Amino acid sequence: MPLITEKEEVLKIYQEAGKRKWVIPAFCSENLTSTEAILAAVKDYGDGKGIEELPVTIAITNLYEHRSQSMNYTHSGRWNIGLKLFLSDLKILCGEDSTYSKLKVMVHLDHISPLLDRELLYWDMKMFSSIMFDASHLPFQENIEATAEFVSERGNEIVIEGACDEIIDAGGGLVNKLTSPEKAEEYFRKTNVDFMVVNLGTEHRAGVADLKYHGDTARKIKKLAGCGLVLHGCSSVSSEQVKNLYDDGVCKVNIWTALERDSSPALLKDMLLNAAKITGPARAAELYQERLLADRADLLSKVSLSHFTTSYRQKIIFEEMKKVVRSFLDLWYV
Repeated sequence: MPLITEKEEVLKIYQEAGKRKWVIPAFCSENLTSTEAILAAVKDYGDGKGIEELPVTIAITNLYEHRSQSMNYTHSGRWNIGLKLFLSDLKILCGEDSTYSKLKVMVHLDHISPLLDRELLYWDMKMFSSIMFDASHLPFQENIEATAEFVSERGNEIVIEGACDEIIDAGGGLVNKLTSPEKAEEYFRKTNVDFMVVNLGTEHRAGVADLKYHGDTARKIKKLAGCGLVLHGCSSVSSEQVKNLYDDGVCKVNIWTALERDSSPALLKDMLLNAAKITGPARAAELYQERLLADRADLLSKVSLSHFTTSYRQKIIFEEMKKVVRSFLDLWYV
């Protein structure tokens, strides 16, 4: 089916998910391989469960200072071209003649700043299912004012997530402070956003041993504010910590780091083991002498079209990303 972008239909999907106690994952993508791996994993999972129209959100950041995924979607480095390619890929992959045509696919704009993404905010928001309007870099009251203004202007066109306070990115010594339930209630009441992104102890990083997801804080916020909560930074904590998110009031989780981090080792291993097929025996021997290859590496085979192509590398990443997506679906679509 076509991408689901009508606000009423998007909210209906969340209502239906709530009845089944599902938490809808939003997987970010910055290339076609990732985009299709997400869809393929969701389709396979749905087929296994006998549910053709399984919902999923595919997301992308724009000029987010920590990672511009739209710019990475194209080697031109132009965010507008990357974003158009992203949308075009999704429309084709979700078309009526596609393998993935039965899925309920939503498209999300993530971490959209009123300052950095000013030009994007003039686009037709009806092309998207939801947007995270991220004014969290502003002082709290200014954040509320900016978000409320955007909701007033565009809230009839698109589902809007607001960011109550900033989620610290990887690196540095800063640590996220948990969102105060009282601040969350004030923010939600004054902005009228549809969903609220809150800090629950996770961070935008690959994984830190001492990070802890605080479900008790989520439940307090849900009780006081009454809105659906969105969690970011899920890749920074163990699956065990976040398997019961629905019970804590979380309706949506954004995921990206785990897709890239957990799929890369398989590619590295396969390339090392098949070194000669990729480089030819002469270059493989040089790499062995440089101690970049070990005894298990293939040093003798002829260079092979089956291994030195971009398609070979993408296929490995594609299959590994499907496994990562499946692991999250196993948590939240039960």
